[in-house]
Amino acid sequence: MTSAFRIPMTGRSTDERHRVSSPLELLFDLTFVVAIAQVAGQLAHAGESGELLAKLPLYLQVFFAIWWAWMNFTWFASAYDTDDVLYRVMTLVQMGGVLVLAAGVPAAFAGESFTAIIVGYLIMRFALVAQWLRAAAEYPAGRTTALRYAMGVSAVQLLWVAWGFLPPHVAVYLFVVGAVLELLVPLWAERTGMTSWHPHHIAERYGLFTIIVLGESVSASAVGVQSALARSGFSAALVWIAVAGLVLLFALWWLYFLEPAAEGLRSRRGRSFYWGYGHYFVFASLAALGAGLEVAVQEGAAHEAAANTTVEYMIAAPVAVFLFMLYVLHAPLVPEVVIRPLKTAISIALILLLPLASPVIGLVGVTIGIALVAAALVAATLIDRAVELRRAGEESEAAAS
Repeated sequence: MTSAFRIPMTGRSTDERHRVSSPLELLFDLTFVVAIAQVAGQLAHAGESGELLAKLPLYLQVFFAIWWAWMNFTWFASAYDTDDVLYRVMTLVQMGGVLVLAAGVPAAFAGESFTAIIVGYLIMRFALVAQWLRAAAEYPAGRTTALRYAMGVSAVQLLWVAWGFLPPHVAVYLFVVGAVLELLVPLWAERTGMTSWHPHHIAERYGLFTIIVLGESVSASAVGVQSALARSGFSAALVWIAVAGLVLLFALWWLYFLEPAAEGLRSRRGRSFYWGYGHYFVFASLAALGAGLEVAVQEGAAHEAAANTTVEYMIAAPVAVFLFMLYVLHAPLVPEVVIRPLKTAISIALILLLPLASPVIGLVGVTIGIALVAAALVAATLIDRAVELRRAGEESEAAAS
């Protein structure tokens, strides 16, 4: 694929046909694979060492930085991607920032320093500011909105620099303030005019990032299997948990793509912030699930018949959050969600109750049970869809006759 040296940056059409992710966007996403692997790996280590609750807030903070940087690039690219040389170079700078951030994750979780994370984040953000300034200069119709983005993003970065010098017990509160301000910048900027993001492109980009996070969970499970084999050797528990984990991830992938969002985003653009922001919990829960599966494989192999409620909830809680958010995010977009809310609620209840049966069925039984509940929800949804399609066909035939 060739790229022109310079193409004027203008707002792309929201009705552009066959709009799909560009090769550059796919390459950009690969750097986030590294970052997510780092933060999920640290969460897994915390689960192994019994520090899960202590490290969970840190996980949510670092994941916010990763997700927010990806999301801002994605929505900007949907509206202003020119794919010329300058655009590609600025994207390269943002990719470099992601890798710097990823390199700093272990030090942050060890309580040593947040410097690399802050520097990496600043690199990504200021490269984005440069893109917004270019959009303001070259696209007069969107100048006010673009300048608002540039000013808002730049201002919040001053807070993050200050955050790095504060003691931990104070920094946690300032982080909440900074995160809220980051979330408010797009809401404030687009009051003067919404950017021309493409609904089908955005839906595809979010779907691809979901696959990336699921892929990281598969990778984490493989790491767990390798460690378990090295420590404890081959066992039936190892096989059962690994297989159940794979079935579970496949079921969650299936469920996500059963709920289409593109048409809802097209017809209800005003609800895009709700849908886009809410995906933080979808992505964070899936990455946390990978950490949980990694720990579960190792624990199950080492203590085949044992129960471990903490590890079991490292699997159950992320799955429950994912299912809950899947309904919450899509219900306002579509006339009727594909996955029925009652079935979702029953599935969530069963998943959260299964670890309580751990003394009887053990870690292996709980993991298999969660996977079976997710698979049953897929099957029930497919049956519902088949019934609806048959009913619609019968009504169509009756109307025609």
